[in-house]
Amino acid sequence: MEMKISNCFSTQKWCGGAPFSRQVNVRFYPLPSQRLPPASGKMRQRRNFSLQNKKKQNKTINIERPDVDLQSSDDVDSDIEKMSKQSLLSSNQEVSIEENVDTLTETKSSDEITYSSVDSNEEGQPSSVHLKDLIGMIRNAEKNIHLLNEACVHALEELQKVLGEKEDLHGKINILEMKLAETDARLRVASQEKIHVELLEDQLEKLKNELSSSRGSEENVLHVNNSVPLSRSDSVNSLSEEFDSLRKENILLKQDLQTMKSELSLVKETDERILMLEKERSVLESSLSELESKLAASQEDVSELSSLKSECKNLYEKVEHLQALLAKATKQADQAISVLQQNQELRKKVDRLEESLEEASIYKLSSEKLQQYNEQMQQKIKLLDERLQRSDEEIQSYVQLHQDSVKEFQDTLNNLKNETKKKALDEPVNEMPLEFWSRLLLMIEGWSMEKKISKDDAKLLRELVWKRDGSICDAYMSCKEKNDREILAAFLKFTSSPTRPGLHIIHIAAELAPVAKVGGLGDVVAGLGKALQEKGHLVEIVLPKYDCMQYESIKDMKVLDVVVESYFDGRLYKNNIWTGTVEGLPVYFIEPQHPGKFFCRGQLYGEHDDFKRFSFFSRVALELLLQAEKRPDIIHCHDWQTAFVAPLYWEIYVPKGLDSARICFTCHNFEYQGTAPASELTSCGLDAYHLNKPDRMQDNSANDRINPVKGAIVFSNIVTTVSPTYAQEVRSAQGGKGLHATINSHSKKFAGILNGIDTDAWNPAYDNFLKVQYSASDIDGKIENKEALRRLLGLSSSDFRQPLVGCITRLVPQKGVHLIRHAIYRTLELGGQFVLLGSSPVPHIQREFEDIGNHFQNHEHARLVLKYDDALSHLIYAASDMLIIPSIFEPCGLTQMIAMRYGSIPIARKTGGLNDSVFDVDDDSIPLQFRNGFTFATADEQGFNNALERAFNYYMNNAETWKELVQKVMSIDFSWDSSASQYEELYEKAVLRARAASRS
Repeated sequence: MEMKISNCFSTQKWCGGAPFSRQVNVRFYPLPSQRLPPASGKMRQRRNFSLQNKKKQNKTINIERPDVDLQSSDDVDSDIEKMSKQSLLSSNQEVSIEENVDTLTETKSSDEITYSSVDSNEEGQPSSVHLKDLIGMIRNAEKNIHLLNEACVHALEELQKVLGEKEDLHGKINILEMKLAETDARLRVASQEKIHVELLEDQLEKLKNELSSSRGSEENVLHVNNSVPLSRSDSVNSLSEEFDSLRKENILLKQDLQTMKSELSLVKETDERILMLEKERSVLESSLSELESKLAASQEDVSELSSLKSECKNLYEKVEHLQALLAKATKQADQAISVLQQNQELRKKVDRLEESLEEASIYKLSSEKLQQYNEQMQQKIKLLDERLQRSDEEIQSYVQLHQDSVKEFQDTLNNLKNETKKKALDEPVNEMPLEFWSRLLLMIEGWSMEKKISKDDAKLLRELVWKRDGSICDAYMSCKEKNDREILAAFLKFTSSPTRPGLHIIHIAAELAPVAKVGGLGDVVAGLGKALQEKGHLVEIVLPKYDCMQYESIKDMKVLDVVVESYFDGRLYKNNIWTGTVEGLPVYFIEPQHPGKFFCRGQLYGEHDDFKRFSFFSRVALELLLQAEKRPDIIHCHDWQTAFVAPLYWEIYVPKGLDSARICFTCHNFEYQGTAPASELTSCGLDAYHLNKPDRMQDNSANDRINPVKGAIVFSNIVTTVSPTYAQEVRSAQGGKGLHATINSHSKKFAGILNGIDTDAWNPAYDNFLKVQYSASDIDGKIENKEALRRLLGLSSSDFRQPLVGCITRLVPQKGVHLIRHAIYRTLELGGQFVLLGSSPVPHIQREFEDIGNHFQNHEHARLVLKYDDALSHLIYAASDMLIIPSIFEPCGLTQMIAMRYGSIPIARKTGGLNDSVFDVDDDSIPLQFRNGFTFATADEQGFNNALERAFNYYMNNAETWKELVQKVMSIDFSWDSSASQYEELYEKAVLRARAASRS
């Protein structure tokens, strides 16, 4: 019942138009007239039987103690008096509530006018809408209290009726009890008379027997038969008749008792109903008290409103006063303006007079003053002549010394130039480093953007550099010591029209290793870019200019004398463009002049406005290509941060003339999609209404959100991900993270290409971070690096054959954190050593591993280094015998490739790129030459234990076979050459299709 009442209040059903009594009839128990059938007079006489009396007597009727029922009826009468008093109080509260409602409605209108006038002028004041809501809440509370009072009154009336009927029944039951007592007394008398009759009958039998045995005379017999037996037989007959009547009356009384028992059961039900009504009354009273407390709180709010009303009146008076002052000030300002205009006219007249006076003063100079002035000047000139003569002599000596030193320097410089020319002639052009050609390309691009050369000249020179022409190399080497103008003049002499050697590819990305790297994205952009560059393609990178980049890795960095303006949030913002080379790749760095300091945050990602930051960058990158008049064949964007490039290109920049390129989009991890409210898309100039549709950029799980990754899939010509297995996994609902339907609908342009690694950066034969360099033909250096790592981390070195298990990863759920934690303890149980390098952006995971690290900080066989340390990662790869990668899902993964490059055997789960690069040594379905590690399928402890135990058994019991396995995995080619060839094929097909379409 309490639940029903609370539901009534929460949904405010009592505030509807239906009468309250009807609501009570539905939600509570029906009235007695609706439930109890009509009873006879005898039943009504028994209806007032007390429930308390029945409990005390164990549900038996005690005729001898009717005072208990009378006492309970007195208690009921006192309860009725209390409830009537409460009903009077509730009726009084109704009157007070109605008065409060009237006062609130009167104050409401004035408050609305006051607040509506102040709301437009003063900030922080409550609005009229807020007051209306508050007054509405108060009114609803008062209506609920009023309806509760009506419910209480109705319940009391019904209770009084029931109690009245109960009193009537109680009286009738008392009468029946009295009659029952009389009947019992009569029954006792009748039973005594019956006993007496039986005794007389016995005596009569005895007399008959005596008379028959005595053989008396007939007279005596007749006397006995006529006198004594006749009188006694009459009495016996009368008694038997009375006994029969008593028996009938007893039967009737029994029937009355039976009916009374049935009526008593009905009285019991009536008492239970009364108890339920009392419970309902208590619940209603508690609800009424709660509403009264709410009313008191609302009255306090009303008092606060009255104080706010007075404050608002004061503010309104102040505003009127300020308006009056403003009017006066405007009048004074108008007067001042008129006076100022008059003063300006007077000032012009004064200036004219001053000019005329100056001209007059020149003619009025006296000849005497001029003569004195000339004499003074002549004296000064003589002094200056003397000083000049002395300084000339000193300068002449210094000039002579300088000429001698210049002559020596010129001779030395000529010798150096001759030697440089000889070296340049001796050195083949094709062996010039990539940084050289990238430097020439950036120099030409700078001239073009600074408008020092024409578009056609820039294109011609760019293609000469593109095909690494020896003549332009010789020209630069011959004049590189000269200034820019002379170098430019030498370059413009080239008029030959070279043939096109390859594709022009521009990568727009948020990361680039090693200058700006968080994960594998930076490695992919750098590795793929260099591989494509080595294949003869012109590759350029566009990157944000972060304040936290590794600037020491950038060569020849400089800012161009050009400003690129781009649209954002309804206005144009300027952007500085920097250039530089990173490991031979030409890179453009964009520095926004935006007040938000988008890329001066001390980190690459993780900001609250990442959507705005990278949509801004994507638009500036395309604006740079447009203003630099570039005509690329491929624009390659990566992950959600630059996924905006695809819709921006087709929606905005193709109509502007930047229409030569095909768009390639690579999603490195579908876990991160960068969704945001659709309204935020308008900041970069895209039409949110046009693009927020299911077949464009609308997120598949929320109609009011934009999904940049989905937009890139829809608007790109080529869509790739980072491994063939992951490309199949994302087609399912679980792997696609909501985008599986979009991927399947664009499956013809979707492909998975396994990433490679930078084999120059990850090469144990030339790695300076290692203690000892080694190679596949000589792997003894792994033992020395293992010993160096043990000394560095304070691990035990007592057994050089003790297996060392490494783990280098970000501690996030994707990487199988629960299995990494389990691997620490299981490795120690198997007798190995464990080293973990990594950190977590998730606070509770970081704290958990910090606790584990503290537990093992003095352990001789386990160490946890919870940070990012590039140098230490190189040493762990080289020192580890095995490296675990227990990922839940892994789009590609570079860890397993780097581990094998350094001779560390991977223990990996079969998912994504791990399934495409690690093949179990015990899998007979895999050719022997491809088996290179230990794998497990299910991401649980049992599957991981099986792979780890097999690896330990292999290491401990097959030393020579393990060595062969290490040498085999170190010889596997994980370079970008194969992957770059696959990308090259996709690029060329897209370009050929575009050219065929343009010709048709």
